[in-house]
Amino acid sequence: MKFTRYLALAGSLCAALAYAAPPSDAPHWSYHGDSGPAHWGELSSTNAACRDGKAQSPIDLHPASAMHKHGREFTIHYRPASFTAVNNGHTIQASAIDTSNVLDLRSNTYTLKQFHFHTPSEHEINGAHYPMELHLVHQDSHGSLTVLGVFIKEGKANAALARLFDHLPVEGASMPPVTIDPDALLPRERRALIYSGSLTTPPCTEQVNWIMLEQPIELSKAQIDVFRRLFPDDHRDVNPLNNREVDEE
Repeated sequence: MKFTRYLALAGSLCAALAYAAPPSDAPHWSYHGDSGPAHWGELSSTNAACRDGKAQSPIDLHPASAMHKHGREFTIHYRPASFTAVNNGHTIQASAIDTSNVLDLRSNTYTLKQFHFHTPSEHEINGAHYPMELHLVHQDSHGSLTVLGVFIKEGKANAALARLFDHLPVEGASMPPVTIDPDALLPRERRALIYSGSLTTPPCTEQVNWIMLEQPIELSKAQIDVFRRLFPDDHRDVNPLNNREVDEE
């Protein structure tokens, strides 16, 4: 039993650190062609959930039909911290250097491990995409994952991301540590849609908590274009809800 729990914990830890950044010996996957999302489950037995999972992410979110919850199930405790950004070939991923940023969900504490971006948005709202989506990936002491998702629309330049987006690294390259305030990456209004889903990249691990903030943040057209020049399309299409409950709070 202890060994089984150890394997589960190790697997969750690897998933958090490798979300959108698989180990070098993992089967090659992409967002297009024979190695694209429709074929992820065929590339390796470890990706079986990509094909067979019944609680996959992303999904199409419908706030009007969500279950309204009274009270607050999550609280965010962010402050400025150092992150190291790398272009892993799938996205720009900024990994936390320390453990100072946390999120509490249902009386459990999750530490921010990394954040990364997708274009267009992976989740949809009432069938519509945003230009981009930000994922802040957290992990608790037992290896469970919670992803805080933020939609991104075109608007004013985002000062909090300026130092990162002014020097996005090319594939395989990283940049020196940069100080970023994760709280400044979130909208003022933090009404959220919460559901149980999966990683949106191989191995598509399930039992991931998703907190999708409904109000988007803004990036300028120039900032969005800079990202899209490196990643014209790095999103997975929406998956069936399959009777899962989506809560709004």
